[in-house]
Amino acid sequence: MKIDRRCFLSLGIGAAAGITLSPLPWKITDDLSIWTQNWPWTPVPPDGKTINKKSACQLCPGGCGIAVRRIDKRVVKIEGLKGHPVNDGGLCTLGLSAAQLLYSPFRIQAPVKKVNGKWRKISWDDALATITTKMTELREEGKAHTVAGIIGGERGTVSMLWQRLFKAYGSPNLMRNTSMEDAYSLVLQKTQGNRVLPGFDFENADFVLSFGSGLIDGWGSPVRMFRALGDMKNRQAKFVQVEPRLSNTAAKADQWLPIIPGTEALLALGLIHVILSESLYQVRFVEQHCEGFDNFKKMVLETYPPEQVAKATGIKVETIKELGREFARAKNPLAVCGRGQGLTPGSFQETAAVHVLNALTGNLGEKGGVLAMPAGPEYEEWPEVEPDDVAAEALQQKRLDGAGGDEFPDAGDLPTRLAQVINTGKGDGIQLLFISGANPVYTLPDTKAVQKALAAIPFKVSFATHMDESAEMADLILPNHCFLERYEDVPVAAGLTSPIVNLAVPVVKPMYNTKHVGDSIIAIAQALGDEIADAFSWENYKTCLKETLGDEKWEKLTEEGYWVDEEFKPVPWKEGFKSAATKFIFPDPARLNHPPVSASGDAKQFPLTLIACDSMRLAGGAVGSPPFLIKITPDSVLLKEDLVVEINPATAADLGLKEGAQAVLATPKGSGRVRVHLDHGIRPGLVAMARGLGHGAHDKYLAGKGLNTNAFIGPVDDPDSGYDAAWGISASLAKA
Repeated sequence: MKIDRRCFLSLGIGAAAGITLSPLPWKITDDLSIWTQNWPWTPVPPDGKTINKKSACQLCPGGCGIAVRRIDKRVVKIEGLKGHPVNDGGLCTLGLSAAQLLYSPFRIQAPVKKVNGKWRKISWDDALATITTKMTELREEGKAHTVAGIIGGERGTVSMLWQRLFKAYGSPNLMRNTSMEDAYSLVLQKTQGNRVLPGFDFENADFVLSFGSGLIDGWGSPVRMFRALGDMKNRQAKFVQVEPRLSNTAAKADQWLPIIPGTEALLALGLIHVILSESLYQVRFVEQHCEGFDNFKKMVLETYPPEQVAKATGIKVETIKELGREFARAKNPLAVCGRGQGLTPGSFQETAAVHVLNALTGNLGEKGGVLAMPAGPEYEEWPEVEPDDVAAEALQQKRLDGAGGDEFPDAGDLPTRLAQVINTGKGDGIQLLFISGANPVYTLPDTKAVQKALAAIPFKVSFATHMDESAEMADLILPNHCFLERYEDVPVAAGLTSPIVNLAVPVVKPMYNTKHVGDSIIAIAQALGDEIADAFSWENYKTCLKETLGDEKWEKLTEEGYWVDEEFKPVPWKEGFKSAATKFIFPDPARLNHPPVSASGDAKQFPLTLIACDSMRLAGGAVGSPPFLIKITPDSVLLKEDLVVEINPATAADLGLKEGAQAVLATPKGSGRVRVHLDHGIRPGLVAMARGLGHGAHDKYLAGKGLNTNAFIGPVDDPDSGYDAAWGISASLAKA
């Protein structure tokens, strides 16, 4: 990537100075020195007063605290906040590069409306009036349920405001992005009786068994996981990684098991067979605190003997037996799942089987085990919304994505099913779509189908900060502040062992004519009037935030930057299960005893299997990678503008492909030109493709580089939950 002097300066002298002072890889430091030596002068921060502020990173779910240094009015450095319970001074490359997002010349600087295919600036009053007029008309026509929303998450006050608006207005169609947390939450509800989130005590586990989780590739909180795995080495705890390719995580493991992808649930059930058949489980826990054990044991012993599991998974029988024994005999064993960074929920079968491994060892709510964490922090409660007659009637409509319906009653949100519903014309179509904190055109699988679905929606409103793929398809953009310009609570739930809330604060004043999305929601609600306005009595978002947090939390957050629930303690077995029997309920055998979710596509036409992989050097979610992340992406992933896919040398030989060769990658969902990288660290017959590339928007440093995995992989509904359980897709690779 070429960055000339003008372009580099447009990204911000402050960003450059901040990055050069930060512990980024040496490649960046070296490149920066080369660039600056070629300039007639060296960029330096402006003169002025030095100000340090504590805030929170919002670029991934990790929940890191950040310390931001400002000189005069300009941010010059971002680093991890020392003493923070999640990252304690550390920060990933994405967080370190955040100033580039603040000073990007490609930010949306004011409300814009699409007129005859071109963007035209409008005032905030006109933008908000356009929205409230359309919403009022739809309610008057009895179509309140045709207003929908896709948002980034369900925790925090901004999400609470969206939920409140949709309830008061009368639409059940507010959806949020899903992840491995959704699958885990469902499994915990079915087995333990409460819809909570999992916490994982890596710091005290002496045996960690990971089913594809990229523990140092962006899973959970990246900095925390780096430290936890490093500490495991010091404690001589064992770490086993089950994964079809040698990722960075697998390379750091004590043992790597290159499994056939899609068979992870079978391996977990095979290990359970070993534990049950050899009576290695925690007898006291099972006898006193469990229900449904006999039926579950009978199913596993009859169906998943190690010999059969070995044939399906590609893992040797002896390895399965040894691993099952070693896991069960460890003092504090911990099994986890969630492929890569956990961006896809995965199947109920796999998550439940992995969770049962922890239950059989009695390691629930115990040191080094799985903890039941609150789904959200305890805030001051808002008065309940009482929908008016119009809203009450509209809320009786079935959700368009099918979540909570007859087919998938346990699912909370199923955004990956939305495109199919719209494109097949089922139900009342969406007339107005809000997109906030999300980029569904890029992050949802089967990109063409998603684009087609959004094109069919008459009016779309984006609250994006940068011109991402979804914002490009919108009809109206009400730009949100950058996270370094706004107040916002950031509850952390990335597998931690204590509830934590961070506070993002404005480290600089808003640079452009943007507005906090919370203020936009409140303004829309108040403009709609009557009962809807009554539910939003706050003057502005900051007032709402302060009242919601309460004086004690607000004072603690503004002083320290974070709040930890010091009183939280894991609940013991006899009190920890909220099921009707107040016991751990082993999963219904019928929900586990079926073939695992397979990759879609005709194997004859597409004889290979394409899998997605994650990297700490690329942002794979709604946030686009800043220029410096693209700069440190290795040539084995991105070569100039070309995506590089990874295949085994044996597979390459069969296809007549050599290192660096140009090829055409094709799946039932799409095709594109790629380059080939040969690596023995991937199973034959597979093609690995990195997430985070292939953007068609954002800025000239990111757009047009590589391909988007979601353009090649489509969603697969898990038969038990409805969540997207796709882990790959059938593919072909041929000479270009």
